[in-house]
Amino acid sequence: MDIPEKSGLFMGRTIAVVNDLSIDEQIYLYEKTKEIKSAIRNRKSLSHFQINDSRVSTYIVFLEDSTRTRESFKSAALFHNTRLSIMDAQHSSFKKMESYADTFKMLCGYNEYSLFIVRTKLEGVCRWLEKALSEYAERNHLPKPAFINGGDGKHEHPTQEFLDEYTFYETKKWDRSSIHIALVGDLYHGRTVHTKADGLKFFKEVQVDLISPEELAMPDHYIEKMKSAGFSVKLFHSIEEYLKSGRIADIWYFTRLQLERMGEDVREKSGRLRAAVTFHEKFLPLLPEGTRFYHPLPRHREYPTLPVFLDSTPLNGWEEQALNGYFTRIIEIGMLGGKLGKDFTGKHPVVPEYPDDFIVEVEPVNKPKMDYKVGIKPISEGIVIDHIGKGDDAETIWDHIYKIRRILDLNTTSSHAVFQSRKTDLMKGIISLPSIDSRDFEERKIKKLAAIAPGCTLNFIEKHRVVRKLRLNTPHRVYNFDEIGCTNQDCISNPVHNENTQTEFFRSGENTFICKYCEKPHRFKDIWTI
Repeated sequence: MDIPEKSGLFMGRTIAVVNDLSIDEQIYLYEKTKEIKSAIRNRKSLSHFQINDSRVSTYIVFLEDSTRTRESFKSAALFHNTRLSIMDAQHSSFKKMESYADTFKMLCGYNEYSLFIVRTKLEGVCRWLEKALSEYAERNHLPKPAFINGGDGKHEHPTQEFLDEYTFYETKKWDRSSIHIALVGDLYHGRTVHTKADGLKFFKEVQVDLISPEELAMPDHYIEKMKSAGFSVKLFHSIEEYLKSGRIADIWYFTRLQLERMGEDVREKSGRLRAAVTFHEKFLPLLPEGTRFYHPLPRHREYPTLPVFLDSTPLNGWEEQALNGYFTRIIEIGMLGGKLGKDFTGKHPVVPEYPDDFIVEVEPVNKPKMDYKVGIKPISEGIVIDHIGKGDDAETIWDHIYKIRRILDLNTTSSHAVFQSRKTDLMKGIISLPSIDSRDFEERKIKKLAAIAPGCTLNFIEKHRVVRKLRLNTPHRVYNFDEIGCTNQDCISNPVHNENTQTEFFRSGENTFICKYCEKPHRFKDIWTI
């Protein structure tokens, strides 16, 4: 096998989130999984699936405990006969507080081609390593390493999602036309249900019923993500309430209550919360024929939401689901390890574009008679930032004005005000800066202002006239600014972790952004650290 980068279609790729594989690539993964599962069970030749190359090194780096995921990946890696190294949270590098990037760079440098399977409590680690190690490999003329996310905090668990979707696909006899699924349990902390917002897009028509007590409800941004994808979404607070609703899903996906991730106030209610999402024998007659239950496992041994009396019933789909983890992970390693993919003919993920079309040149309007606004006198030279926070209340706009001044370091002679628009009666803010030469307010500051105050206008004044006017809309991407940071304390990019991660946000709504690494949504005002 050729080791240099790009010798395989999937070499050097990262699977940090479900969307890192296109639908066509997921179909390819599931077709190959079906083939390997059949070949293993029928004792057929497996050599055409196996990497069988000691120049490929597979690292299983689990900095959060997980016996099931780690062992299935270990077995899958052993199947391929690659060099295998297993590291855990007790490894000396991490105990000595060495940075993630430096540790993985050194490991990458020891091999001709490296594939890392990583599980961490921190979110977004694989996305950060993809960037940091790609740059490292390019500088040092090494093949770009591959990364597979084995679970990162409350964020994503894409390989669990792939084995789940394969299982649903198999259950539905390879029919992708529709799925009706109930997600039951701890939907707030459970990353396996969070990934369903993207994973279920594999099916063309999706109905999702969310069953959880209010304290453990699916976070709103995942619900909105599902709705934006065209899913039909309904909410219920208990299994009992759901079964009375009438139209019941034939696929149920249970999750355990993740008490270790909960605050003390929620843990005190654990008995009531468990009762709401635990299946009881009395519910059996209310289920539609052919219903199957699934669970990412393991179950809580004392308080299982899926009681053990269900193990011997036709509802038991979770045992086959667990076995499918081994088969899907064999294929994932085979794809990123360079063995599989040469026969792939579908579409790869679309690389998003981020045009600079958010800065719009507007024809300047100069009134014959200068218009005085409350507290503001027209200036002869300088810049004026207008329409700040239009439509907000006065207090919010004042806070917005001070934020703009701090972030752009506008500590100079100026005036500012909040007033009511004569045309719309809406409140808006203005900052007048006569001491700033309009020629010195360069493009980088303009882009930063657009991210701080989308919807504002920027006026360049010379000799009492507006010589240039810009309307600043919400940018598609905000990056390369020292003043931005993710507010999620568990995100790899949060400054508390000292990884020197290059923070980046992508627009996800009119005035909202998501973090590149943990995908937490932020209001545009909240991405700034000062």
